[in-house]
Amino acid sequence: MVIGAHPDDSEYKVGGLAALYRRAGHAVCFVSVTNGESGHQTVYGEPLAQTRRAEALASAAVTGLDYVILPNRDGYLMPRTSIRDDLIRLIRTFQPHLVVTHRPNDYHPDHRYTSQLVCDAAYLLTVPAVADDAPALARDPLIMYMEDGFQRPYPFSPVMAVDIGPVFDQVVAMLACHTSQFFDWLPYNRGESADVPADPELRIEWLSRWYGQQIRPVAQRYRGLLQERYGSARAERVEFCEAYEPCEYGATPTQEMIKDLFQGF
Repeated sequence: MVIGAHPDDSEYKVGGLAALYRRAGHAVCFVSVTNGESGHQTVYGEPLAQTRRAEALASAAVTGLDYVILPNRDGYLMPRTSIRDDLIRLIRTFQPHLVVTHRPNDYHPDHRYTSQLVCDAAYLLTVPAVADDAPALARDPLIMYMEDGFQRPYPFSPVMAVDIGPVFDQVVAMLACHTSQFFDWLPYNRGESADVPADPELRIEWLSRWYGQQIRPVAQRYRGLLQERYGSARAERVEFCEAYEPCEYGATPTQEMIKDLFQGF
């Protein structure tokens, strides 16, 4: 289960791992804690929320995963107990072995509060009296953080790197479903709208190049982890990877547990 703040957060940071899990026959669920209603320069509110829901469902269809979008307002998220309990219910129902979310230090308040909500839910997943309409779990899942480049109060410290080259095109296909974001809002926000081609096929090529440029440095930064995982020969060939840092909440992140969850990827 990947719990992001917005529709498209999960694909952008964990899309490769999700596609690998689906390829291996495992169930995957993406959760967006907000409805995405603020992520556009001209369209706001419920019309955009409906658009982003449709985009998320189209993205989910690429690999056949589940997608849940909670009705909390984009840009206005706060770590309320009602939202925490909604996440507790979702995690208890899906019963994931692994939960991935944002780190607590991040540029976007929705990302930070999503991380806090997941961490606040961690221990309470096993407490029957909390959100008692969903049966408590016998034990917590492992919780890990998705990669980012923020340095304070401490930099991202992964223990696992995964080669996503075999599913890179699938990730691009998932991202491309979020038309309002990757071809509209995000280029606008970066001042790069003029760079986006009008032709649909050229757009996919452009997105593939742009996404590759964003994540190629991740493999360079964590080449040592890739070598530990795949050996030097394959690690040197890895162009695109995702990396994951264990959270101290939830299940105790032992090396054996982490290796088991990432076995075969």
